[in-house]
Amino acid sequence: MTGGAEASLHAFVEGRRTALFRSAYLLCGNPDEAEDLVQTTLVKVVLGARRHSRLDNLDAYARRTLVNTFIAGRRRFWRREQAYGELPDMPERSVDSDTGVMVRAALAQLAPRQRAVLVLRYWEDLSVSDTAELLGMRESTVKSHTARGLAALRAAVREEHV
Repeated sequence: MTGGAEASLHAFVEGRRTALFRSAYLLCGNPDEAEDLVQTTLVKVVLGARRHSRLDNLDAYARRTLVNTFIAGRRRFWRREQAYGELPDMPERSVDSDTGVMVRAALAQLAPRQRAVLVLRYWEDLSVSDTAELLGMRESTVKSHTARGLAALRAAVREEHV
């Protein structure tokens, strides 16, 4: 890679890190996990950019890598287990009634692909076709994930207000 291309790649990483973190946080719901996801994504993007010296759209490549890395991480068995010292009698509820907290909590309850679709559609402001292309699925699948995900979010928010 030439010095100019390397500098361009460095500028991209510095310029997109915060935006990638925000999307990762919405996907994960945990700032530490989001930071790890961004780090992993940026390593993959840098290695990919160096390997394929000419990527047409580095931003789209980074976004797709972020979402794919998130979904792949959710498939791992150890991610599904949670260790507790003592089992709670009742599940803990957040006392903060802030809408953002409720939405992030509701997002965390969705399946990884539904969550990815909603984050890309409503946070990243991508169209249905762009989201479908990025996730490698049909537009009808994006629409159904969107509808089901929004219905689940509405139900979770309604339940929180009860």
